[in-house]
Amino acid sequence: MDALKEEVAATAARLVVEEGLEYGAAKRRAVKQLGLSARGGLPDNDQVEAAVREYIALFCADTQPVELCALREVALQWMERLERFRPHLAGAVWHGTATRLSDIYLQLFCDDPKSAEIGLIDMGVRFDATTVTGFQGEPVDALSVHVRVPALGESVGLHLMVYDFDDLRGALKPDGQGRRPRGDLAAVRALLHDGGP
Repeated sequence: MDALKEEVAATAARLVVEEGLEYGAAKRRAVKQLGLSARGGLPDNDQVEAAVREYIALFCADTQPVELCALREVALQWMERLERFRPHLAGAVWHGTATRLSDIYLQLFCDDPKSAEIGLIDMGVRFDATTVTGFQGEPVDALSVHVRVPALGESVGLHLMVYDFDDLRGALKPDGQGRRPRGDLAAVRALLHDGGP
């Protein structure tokens, strides 16, 4: 990676950890802060994630593991509540780079996409519905709620991305680094039990 991309990745990593920005927004803001042109090429998400891990190791090694564990515990509680929709944890909470400012992303694989909305209504959960770009580049419904993380004494966003059941097969393919890009209930329980990254 060239020096300019490294600098953008390092600045973006700081914004991700300290301000809770998503990778895309952090890269754009890093370019602006550094006074660079985006035409020079941005680091990819793997490069930013590596910089986030480095930043956490340098500046948050004493607090981040506790924060990550608290977020995973809340994610697991919601996965158990939503078990009938085949929830999978994704994003920073799954990959181990989450901090207290990170949101939780659950992907639901439903026989009927509207069933997740109906399930939340039946549970008395208030949510905001939007459409976002899914992991295959297609539009998907996102149901967002604010949830309390008792161990951190604050709330975070919980985003439920609603996919068709048939999308589950493609969702389990390893990512570019050979890692599972998301984990089901059993995998999240194992992470919490083993204290994994």
